[in-house]
Amino acid sequence: MRPASHEFLQKLLNTPSPSSAETRGQRVWLDYAKAFADEVRTDAYGNGIAVLNPDAHPRLMVGGHADELAFLINYIDDEGFAYFTPAGGQDPGLARGQRVVVHTEKGPVAGVIGSLAIHLQDRGKDNGKIPEWHELFIDIGVASRKEAEARIRVGDLVTYAAGYQQLSEDVFTARGCDNRIGTFVAAETLRLCFEQKRKLKACLVAVSTIQEENGLYGASMVGQSVHPDVALMVDVGHATDIPLVSKKQWGDVKLGRGPILSSGSVNHPVVVDRLAKVAGRQKITIQRGIDARRSGTDADAVFVLHGGIPSAAIGVPNRYMHSPVECISLKDLETTAQWMSSFALDLKAGETFKVQV
Repeated sequence: MRPASHEFLQKLLNTPSPSSAETRGQRVWLDYAKAFADEVRTDAYGNGIAVLNPDAHPRLMVGGHADELAFLINYIDDEGFAYFTPAGGQDPGLARGQRVVVHTEKGPVAGVIGSLAIHLQDRGKDNGKIPEWHELFIDIGVASRKEAEARIRVGDLVTYAAGYQQLSEDVFTARGCDNRIGTFVAAETLRLCFEQKRKLKACLVAVSTIQEENGLYGASMVGQSVHPDVALMVDVGHATDIPLVSKKQWGDVKLGRGPILSSGSVNHPVVVDRLAKVAGRQKITIQRGIDARRSGTDADAVFVLHGGIPSAAIGVPNRYMHSPVECISLKDLETTAQWMSSFALDLKAGETFKVQV
């Protein structure tokens, strides 16, 4: 990967961007994207928007969501232990024993999610039991509510402490790959099109949306305000090349074998067909998937706006989704950005996408 792009990726993933408080991550994204855009802006809730070739048509929107899974502190007990509730689809079975960071007005506060030592467990009662969220607590190393409230407060957001780490030459792990790698692809698509701006006949709008994990809220906002003619929303998809995953149930997707093009539901058949043809012409290897009823991505919010926006949900293979150790292939990221930029550069002036009936 291009060194400057790799540096941007690491900075993006290491910058906390909890759902509903994405500001720091959005600043990183906008600072990078502005070098390749004619204009950049944010809206009332902090969605990031970068536009290249603004007066052209069609208007293509390529985006991902900036927010990562988080927790919200909702109670501090007399001994100074903080209880919390999840923001987004967290797994309580993964939470025990994790290091966390509480994001406060005064700065980050380190903590751990408590875990009962195996020696003290009632093996008959506790063995294999998944905790309820209200049974989990954060220890910040204090002995009273007064001490705790001098450092943290109800409403503070919490993220896991796991940062970027390279596992091999191609594969890395980090918390929150879902879905800052989608915003990375959007910014890289912008860069690649900027480098060939004379060939670009369309308007390209790269977006980094907020609060997908809470309900696709940012995508609803930018889909309405940008009003694209076609939208490609990049998110993670399940890599099923690990033990215990049934390919008969979840399909066959491998890490490092290219991005996922899905059919069904939100995925506009004409857009899907064009994406497949562009990949074929550019010799870009892609994998196939399905969205039988919904994609579970920002595309679900975008495609229903303005009477229907032709859209596709693009997947980047991800192992261990919604965990602190999500794994992504650098090659898949580069390929996805190349594919999205090739699609943008393939668009003709004034082109539209419509199902012929």
